[in-house]
Amino acid sequence: MAKLQFRYGAMNSGKTTILIQTAYNYEERNQKVIVLKPLIDTKGDNTIVTRIGLSRKVDERIGENDSIYQKCQKYFSKLSCILVDEAQFLTKEQVDELFIIAKKENIPVIAFGLRTNFKGDAFKGSERLLALADELVEMPTICSCGVKARFNARMINKEFCTVGEEVVIDNGEVEYVSLCGKCFLEKVLKK
Repeated sequence: MAKLQFRYGAMNSGKTTILIQTAYNYEERNQKVIVLKPLIDTKGDNTIVTRIGLSRKVDERIGENDSIYQKCQKYFSKLSCILVDEAQFLTKEQVDELFIIAKKENIPVIAFGLRTNFKGDAFKGSERLLALADELVEMPTICSCGVKARFNARMINKEFCTVGEEVVIDNGEVEYVSLCGKCFLEKVLKK
């Protein structure tokens, strides 16, 4: 039986790099994978791009009202794995569809994403993935203090910010950094 796996981590933990490497490993063995990316992520448009310069074409872009099952159905007969970048932006229903694909179509699904937003709240897609995934894999990164980072902080003009829209893709004005719990509490929540 195929599994739904959620690989999550704070910003800069290498999620997209590992996704690209995973796709490469499958394809090196002549197995077909598809890469999905939510439309809300406008970085690279139809490409996923890493901080270290790796990139890969996206096979399907997923809008908020799209059915992942319907978009992927044409690939089912030859598919070895579905890889999802920025899975935190999926809806609850879309994550349910990934679970259905893994269980009913017997196609492994690996979703990569953030667990929480810049306020420390779970993203809807991540919340559902944490509930349904057969396997949870935390991808580590390090806070500037040297401790394992688990939180994402938004900075505007080099100042930490806790207000604003949940999703603001890096547009030159906004910067995101990874923080450990202590630094998040002190620097962002100011407690």
